[in-house]
Amino acid sequence: MKNAKTFICISNYFKGADFLIHLKNLGNKVYLITSEKLRDKPWPHDSIDEIFYMQGQDIDWNLEHLLLGVGNLMKSNQVDAIVALDDYDVEKATYLRENLRIDGMGQTTGRYFRDKLAMRMRAKSCGINSPSFCSLFNDHDINTFADTVSAPWVLKPRSEASASGIIKVFDKESLWMHINEMGNNRFKYLLEQFKPGDVYHCDSLILDRKIIFSLTSKYLATPMEISQAGGVFRSSNIPYNSDDDKAIKKVNEQVLKGFGLKYGAAHTEFIKNSEDGEIYFLETSSRVGGAHLAEMVEAASGINLWKEWAAIEDALVKGKKYSLPKVKKGYAGIVLTLSKYQNPDLSSFSDPEVCFTVPLEYHAGLIVKSDKHERILELLNEYVDRLVADYSVVVEQEKVSKLH
Repeated sequence: MKNAKTFICISNYFKGADFLIHLKNLGNKVYLITSEKLRDKPWPHDSIDEIFYMQGQDIDWNLEHLLLGVGNLMKSNQVDAIVALDDYDVEKATYLRENLRIDGMGQTTGRYFRDKLAMRMRAKSCGINSPSFCSLFNDHDINTFADTVSAPWVLKPRSEASASGIIKVFDKESLWMHINEMGNNRFKYLLEQFKPGDVYHCDSLILDRKIIFSLTSKYLATPMEISQAGGVFRSSNIPYNSDDDKAIKKVNEQVLKGFGLKYGAAHTEFIKNSEDGEIYFLETSSRVGGAHLAEMVEAASGINLWKEWAAIEDALVKGKKYSLPKVKKGYAGIVLTLSKYQNPDLSSFSDPEVCFTVPLEYHAGLIVKSDKHERILELLNEYVDRLVADYSVVVEQEKVSKLH
């Protein structure tokens, strides 16, 4: 096909079908590299020229084997771009681009979007409001931090996606107990002050270093709360041009500009500290948000982040102009929990605002949309109670009530 370009997409999770489909619809050759474990997932095979499977998942891929494989593919294919569809794939894509001299994000910038210590250090050098932090390289630095920064603190894995692996610590003695348990792996973690407050996420599209679209949403139950205490995941976008919306978008712009993201999609999280009312940067990623947040963003705005990201990638390699579709200013929310049923029947949730049912086994989840923000919150609160009563595997009411 005339002007067809060749893309290698990397994903070690089953996601990004809309990206792959749209990239193919734009007339490109699309290769996918994914994990052997995902061979039987319903990938959009009609939109993929060939799929290559790697052993292992997350950070277990052998990068040397990956490089050799892509090097062999390049003997008979001109590769124009490499795209990482998930957090864990950013290192793989930057490693390939650096070795094969393909345009796009390199390893230094890639660190800012994967390594939480690199994020913290970069944010500090850019003057971005962030929690106090300390690396775990040096005992004296750790003791100084513990003696001068008030608890509670959190120990975070530097390169885990989402809230997994985070340990909350309340005193110096238990801090050192946890650090000593880590042994020689302690350098893979960082220590930072825990900031209580509401957690927000800003989902963005970037072109030529400028944010061309962003939507600010608030977690009504935070990922950290859910990973540590169970409960029902909820998020909804917040009122447009509200003080919080403007403040978060301002910091979001500082982060993406300061971290050097030239184009693509980004999912960035912030906390509004309940003690001082300030917005603090938590973390960012150069990808579309997980947990079906992309469908929630589309329900609110009409913008499919996966599809538009594909269109941006396509426009850049072809030297074409990209234009964002018309954005609508509606509201949407998501509610999602683990289900005791493999394929739960959610047909009893029959309000006209329901626009999407999450298609994951052993999950019960819905997305609602409305012109009114209040209506979204009302439905999400009602649905939480119904999901907990009828579907959720979490039955301890005290765990759930604190997430309301």
